[in-house]
Amino acid sequence: MIEIENITKVYRMGEVEVHALRGVSLQIDPGEWVAIMGPSGSGKSTLMHVIGCLDTPTSGVYRLDGVEVGGMNDNQLAAIRNRQIGFVFQTFNLLPRTSALKQVMLPMQYYRDGQRVPLAERTRRAQAALEMVGLGDRMDHQPTELSGGEQQRVAIARALVNDPAIIMADEPTGNLDSTSGDEVMDVLRRLHEERGITVVMVTHDEEIGEQAERIVRLRDGQIVGEKGISRSRET
Repeated sequence: MIEIENITKVYRMGEVEVHALRGVSLQIDPGEWVAIMGPSGSGKSTLMHVIGCLDTPTSGVYRLDGVEVGGMNDNQLAAIRNRQIGFVFQTFNLLPRTSALKQVMLPMQYYRDGQRVPLAERTRRAQAALEMVGLGDRMDHQPTELSGGEQQRVAIARALVNDPAIIMADEPTGNLDSTSGDEVMDVLRRLHEERGITVVMVTHDEEIGEQAERIVRLRDGQIVGEKGISRSRET
């Protein structure tokens, strides 16, 4: 599903060049759960942004489902994100004074194939997504009326509502206590196991990373090791 070959990413800050990725090559199969780990400044968030089509590489090849996406323009990348990828961020990114139901309906506001999803269908799909993450009784609640774990589950429901093949989770438990973090990880695990969704997760937490099927470790913009968990593969 995800094929990255010799990807580099260079940020220019005035006359200074920052090499965030230095020749990264990686393959992720459909239905895999991969954790990307590394210290601060290792390039893990940059790699996630490239995989999630939030940023483009400076050089190298990135194929998503066999399609080269490295040279696409912003509109093309936005279309891919809307169709194929759901995002879950550490900071939840929920709108204030907006119900959980309306938060989850937001991604369906955009046109797909020249058509907009009818309101009744948007409502039905948002309700189903919230029920899937265990918030069927909290649909009318605003963020201030929800716990941190519940807010993150709203964010997961929002990521799911367009039926993506890939969930990109950036430190999904970083702002949560251990109990709420366990609840969020249980939701991700169910989605992965029951729906076969590919999960790519950035985390600095070893205990969280160990719940993935594979850990990819970065340092100084390069892959320095991989460890297979459930498949007993280690390199």
